[in-house]
Amino acid sequence: MNGAEGPDRVAPGREVTVDDVRELLGPSTPHFALQIRDRVARLIDGLPPDDPARVEGERAIARLQRLADDGQATGHVPEHEQPLPSLRLERHDD
Repeated sequence: MNGAEGPDRVAPGREVTVDDVRELLGPSTPHFALQIRDRVARLIDGLPPDDPARVEGERAIARLQRLADDGQATGHVPEHEQPLPSLRLERHDD
């Protein structure tokens, strides 16, 4: 995933919106959560604390951090994703 932002989204004088934040969240997976978190942080940097895009961005940053921390580090594999048993034949030396 490229960490660079599209020039239209960060153009000088362009107002950052809640939709801008939400667009970045579309590809949120544990694997990319930290990169997306950083992009959201750069996007909302400099916005006033009560700006709706900043509020949404801060919520998104917290969620992405949890996703990164819990998503892959726990080692939990959902039951429907359990690995199949080995197909190796047991060898008997009789």
